[in-house]
Parts: sequence; C-alpha cells; structure tokens
Amino acid sequence: MSDEQDLEKVAKRRVQARFGLIIHVVMYLAVNGGLFAMWWFTGHGYPWFVWPMLGWGVGIVAHAMALVIGPDSTREQRAISRELQRLRARPQAR
Repeated sequence: MSDEQDLEKVAKRRVQARFGLIIHVVMYLAVNGGLFAMWWFTGHGYPWFVWPMLGWGVGIVAHAMALVIGPDSTREQRAISRELQRLRARPQAR
C-alpha cells in the first residue's frame, strides 16, 4: 500500500471520528432537551433530568478526549514524530 493510501485511510478515520462526536453531541442535546421539556411541562418538581445529563455528559467528554488524544489523533502523530526525531538524533550504540 502506498503512503498516499495510508494517509487517506488515516484522514478518513479522523473525519469519521469527528462526525461521530458531532452526532453524539446532537443526540445528547436533542434527547436531553426532550427530558428537560418533559420536566418543565409536568410541573417543575425535582430536577431529575440533570442525572441523565450528567451521566451522558461524562460519555461526551470521554468521546471528545479520545478524539483529541486517542489513536490517529494529531497529538499522537506529533508525539510519534518527536520520538522518531529523538531516536534518529541519538548516536547508535554498537
């Protein structure tokens, strides 16, 4: 496989991961907006809608963190490049 094909695969995975996060956030907002509306229109009692928001919010944060520092992230690629530079600059012990 050529370098160009490898780059296309990595780029495709990164774009799909970003779209996955966007879809996740949109679903979070839609569902939790609905839960809030149910709470609002049923009398403003105990704000129970907060618990699913917090639980799912943890999932959103984890998803975003995986996108930023997970596999195929730009940070991972920069770290790999820096490590390769260090290894290449180091005199080889023979």
